[in-house]
Formats: sequence, structure tokens, C-alpha cells
Amino acid sequence: MSTPEFATINWRGRPVRIECQWIAPERTDAPLVVFLHEGLGSIAMWKDFPAQVCEAANARGLVFSRPGYGRSTPRADDEIWDVDFMHRQAHEVLPALFSALKLDDEKPWLFGHSDGGSISLLYASRFPDRVNGLVVLAPHIFVEDVTVANIEQARTAYLSTDLPTKLGRYHDSADSAFWGWNRIWLHPPFREWNIEAEFDTIRCPVLAIQGIDDEYGTLAQIRGIAARVRGCELLEIPECGHSPHRDQPDRVIVAATAFITKNRRQTP
Repeated sequence: MSTPEFATINWRGRPVRIECQWIAPERTDAPLVVFLHEGLGSIAMWKDFPAQVCEAANARGLVFSRPGYGRSTPRADDEIWDVDFMHRQAHEVLPALFSALKLDDEKPWLFGHSDGGSISLLYASRFPDRVNGLVVLAPHIFVEDVTVANIEQARTAYLSTDLPTKLGRYHDSADSAFWGWNRIWLHPPFREWNIEAEFDTIRCPVLAIQGIDDEYGTLAQIRGIAARVRGCELLEIPECGHSPHRDQPDRVIVAATAFITKNRRQTP
């Protein structure tokens, strides 16, 4: 993987610096896979998993930290995310980042985990002609009680353990990353958040993966995608929690590589 670099976008009325890292950029004719991290993730928290996927799939890769995460511009102290925060990432931040990196003519594959999976789905819904396919790991498509319960436990842990120190290894501001994510998920109006109706416009291939033991959501999440998106493929992995790429990386890499290779061949 290359040394992280930074792109600047204008968002929420101010310049925002986005931490980016390229994988195998020399593969100029290879498909581009863009990795979107989870609700507390960053480039560093992916570790070497994106590089493994790109090597197996003979692809290029782009990994980035969303605003408020990693080494990207932290969330402003008075910036409170609203119920549409994932829509804004999909509809505003991602297009602006692609433009800043001169990727407007690319049709990437999006590889998203958790909130990143939801953002990937929302992007493909809004811009169906700008994406070749999706691989989503443990995405959220509506809010479940089990999700809220575990996010409440995370709040307690952040206030009473060394979790801020641990997160500080991956983010310039652990508070920015944690409270931006935690407060909106525990905001009462967010309980009604549901993006299922938006899937009707998705036209690209979708592979949805979830652990059977996912502590942040039931299998109704990925099965709900399959009910709406024609041809969506599902992979439900036993002995696997909310992070399939950490719990069962080999299975995820094999499945994702086969999916990208198969559908790449079918793409004109």
C-alpha cells in the first residue's frame, strides 16, 4: 500500500481534508475497488485487508477515512450529525472525493463495512450508472433493538474504560469519531431510519455478507436487501460476528474475489 495522502473537498461550508491511500495504482487497467469503513473505522483499522482483496482480485484499491475519522478533518465541536448523515456521505462526500481525485470517469466497485455498507448502497441507489458493483459486509438498512442496545453498551465503555485511548491509535480525535457515530445512533428519531425503499433503483450486482453471530444486527438486514435488489447474492457466515473481514477473512476474500471476477467478465 502507498503512503497515505490527502484530498481536500468543500463540505458543510468549509474545506475538509480526506485521508486517502492507494493500493496497486500501477494496475491501470484493473478494476478499482473503493473501501468504506465502519462507524468507528478508518484507513488504519482496515489493516492489510484491502491489500489482500486487491491482490486476490487483481484490482486497484482506494481506502479513505471519512470526515471525522482517522487523519481526516475531525468533526467540529458544534457539528451534530442528523438522521440523514449516511445519505450525506453517499450523496455529497463520496462524489466530492471522487471529483477531487479525478475519478469522475471511473465506475468503481464499492466495498463497505457496516455504516460503510449502508453508504455504498445509498450511493448505488442515487448514482446507479456510476458504480460497477457492491460488496457490503454487515450493512444496516433499518434500525434494530439489538443494534441500539450494543451501541448503548459502547457508550458506557467509552465513558468508563480505556476505549478512548484505544481509538486514539486510529483517529486524530477519538471524541470526534466516537460521539459523531454514537450520538446519532442513540438519537430517538433515528429509530425510524430505514433505507429499504431506496434500493429499487440499484442496478449493479450486489454481494451482501453477514455473520450469523453479528452482535449489531440480525440476518434480516442482508435478507432485506435481497428482497429488493434483483439478483443480490447473500453469504451468511457461521462463527462470525459484525466484522466478517476480521472474523473470517479468508471466506470473505474468496467470495468477494469470485463475485468481482464473475461480474467483471459480464460487464460490457
